[in-house]
Amino acid sequence: MEKNANNTSSAALQVKGNWNQIKGKIKQQYAHLTDDDLLYEEGKEDELYGRIQKKTGKTKEEVKSWIDKL
Repeated sequence: MEKNANNTSSAALQVKGNWNQIKGKIKQQYAHLTDDDLLYEEGKEDELYGRIQKKTGKTKEEVKSWIDKL
């Protein structure tokens, strides 16, 4: 579990650092997502993924993978 937590932290830091750029790319592909849907709060990445998942119909893993590729 510790290894998984570290991977999550690394991914979260990467997302945090590039979030404005990533958010713009997400909005280009899914214009119906609002700023509230894409609100990044440190420590609440799962909630962010959940909001995107709900609006796009993708699984949580698909959302994470898709964002990692942006």
